[in-house]
Amino acid sequence: MSLLRRMDKGGGGSKDGNSDRRDAAKQAALARRKAAQARGGKKQGGGDNYSDLKSRIQNRLLAELDPQMDISRKSEVRHQIQELFNNILAEESMLLSKSERERLFESIVADILGLGPLEPLLEDESVTEIMVNGPKNIFIEQSGKITLSGVTFESDDHVLRVIDRIVAPLGRRVDESQPLVDARLQDGSRVNVVIRPIALCGPTITIRKFSKTPFGVQDLIRFGTMTPEIAQFLRACIMGSLNSVVSGGTGSGKTTLLNVLSSFIPNEERIITVENAAELQLQQEHVVSLESRPPNIEGKGEVTIRDLVINCLRMRPERIVVGECRGPEALDMLQAMNTGHDGSLTTLHANTPRDALARLEVMVLMAGMDLPVRAIREQTASAVDMIVQQTRMRDGSRKIIFITEVQGMEGEMVTMSDIFEFEQTGFENNKIVGRVKPTGIRPKFYDRIEDAGINLPPSIFGVGRR
Repeated sequence: MSLLRRMDKGGGGSKDGNSDRRDAAKQAALARRKAAQARGGKKQGGGDNYSDLKSRIQNRLLAELDPQMDISRKSEVRHQIQELFNNILAEESMLLSKSERERLFESIVADILGLGPLEPLLEDESVTEIMVNGPKNIFIEQSGKITLSGVTFESDDHVLRVIDRIVAPLGRRVDESQPLVDARLQDGSRVNVVIRPIALCGPTITIRKFSKTPFGVQDLIRFGTMTPEIAQFLRACIMGSLNSVVSGGTGSGKTTLLNVLSSFIPNEERIITVENAAELQLQQEHVVSLESRPPNIEGKGEVTIRDLVINCLRMRPERIVVGECRGPEALDMLQAMNTGHDGSLTTLHANTPRDALARLEVMVLMAGMDLPVRAIREQTASAVDMIVQQTRMRDGSRKIIFITEVQGMEGEMVTMSDIFEFEQTGFENNKIVGRVKPTGIRPKFYDRIEDAGINLPPSIFGVGRR
């Protein structure tokens, strides 16, 4: 029986006589201190707690491991850690049950090779988002619902060590002088970090997980994000080189949809992606990925999204895919769309297709050029062919709610026409029931789809239906 279980049963019996009782009391006190080391409880009788034991073993492991060892070969490193771990426990004379040893070992391995307490959450495919609000409050999103997980860090320093492990391989830093940073994990999952003094609750990490296997169009159809008819229409639009904007709120699935739309680009075309943190997972052969860079500690060396968009025009792109327009790069994106780079794609934050055009105007003005509003609108109406509006519904599902054609200018206004819109038919079992349906209007850009040798049945647009 392990020491921990003996203490749970109140081990350390009693004997007759004062001397025996004193001996028993000493043994019980010693046992309580050892039990506190074996489990993460509070300090008892001045003894070290579980975190101290873990820290002590972990420091010895780091001291004894070969510093030249390639940690990317995780199976070999794990085997060496296992041997050293067993030796250290034997030297410490710690009596732990098999489950306790495994828990301690996995925790130490996660800290040495991975992201500590976050590793189980990253391995859980049902978890789509991880939100660390300080060391003791870690929330997760599953099936569109946010709940408090049972996982915690030991301290702020523990969280900061994990943050350093995320940002260091990317050549980025986070400290009091630069307490905000965007990063990514090896699988492309998006990471945002905020630390003190900006984050009052302690180091904050937000991880938007990416699926190990990128979602495809069939996955979005299965999730109810789109219908087979919508998928067929969007494929035709991308292959017909229409300039498209994916619009939506935070967490609405814009990047996932952009990734799916990008998969429709023919394999023989040269694609250049521009992102703040590389997240797109394009499967084509001819892809060049560009990533922005923040300034260094001296405030130099920054490369912005706008710099990358301007530069990629010199790289002979056939398709330009900008992960997200959020500033003055919108002007250069519109210029690219208007100067022969048809079929370009981007995303932006907006609640409706009309709001998306308004945001584009504001972002173009952020470029610092004193352009009249009408000139900006004419550029936008000429450049953008289609806006795909996606939203996160109140039941947590992500759905396309509008596909809108940008038709041109009429007076001072940009004219638009909804080709498809979402119609909710009910609410059953806490789920929204509905379907994206055609409005009966065939888009004016359909001639360009036909020029690409693609013919869509009229029924997709609701023509001929009753």
